[in-house]
Amino acid sequence: MSYDQKVEAIRNKLAEIKIVPVLAVSDAKLAPMLGKTLSENGLPCAEVTFRTAAAVEVMKEIRKACPEMVLGAGTVLSTEQVDMAIEAGCDFAVSPGFNPEVVKYAMSKGLPFIPGVNNPSHVEQAMSIGLKVLKFFPAGPSGGVGMLKALNAVYPVDFMPTGGVNVDNAMDYLGLPKVFCCGGTWMVPADLVDGEKWDEIAKLTKDAAALIQ
Repeated sequence: MSYDQKVEAIRNKLAEIKIVPVLAVSDAKLAPMLGKTLSENGLPCAEVTFRTAAAVEVMKEIRKACPEMVLGAGTVLSTEQVDMAIEAGCDFAVSPGFNPEVVKYAMSKGLPFIPGVNNPSHVEQAMSIGLKVLKFFPAGPSGGVGMLKALNAVYPVDFMPTGGVNVDNAMDYLGLPKVFCCGGTWMVPADLVDGEKWDEIAKLTKDAAALIQ
């Protein structure tokens, strides 16, 4: 499978699920139950960010507990983190911005990479190296649905808005023709994860999944 085909396959999987929970988990022992709670309640995917020291262990534990889950690494800022994501069994990687060196390295390793953009120049830079699937980040502060509509009108690119997406506006983003999924944290708030409130997380996850039914 070519790199473009791999990216398209991940894009299509995420497009089926529509909402990607974005996780920043400090304790890897919570990861298996968190992965299962998301999977069993309608969102069988996750983006585990490199914002905690436990990130790689969390990825590995989720992969072990939920082998079918679509698993991404988030906040990938270096080639070293690309290697870590691959070693942890991630299916794709995401970054907040567009760093050509990191993106090209991920491409050379065959890891589908969705870099962040928030203006026309970034989109064109990404397109110049062959990218067609991009993250729109931070979505809310960057103009939200209005900005994405403007970008949609001009560029043949699919977007994954993240940052400021929540239960109240997710469907506004998902209603745009070139938005294939969006990322959010509202179903996995840190206090509920740290407190192991799995029933509450399950309800929030079910409610998020119900949005797109």
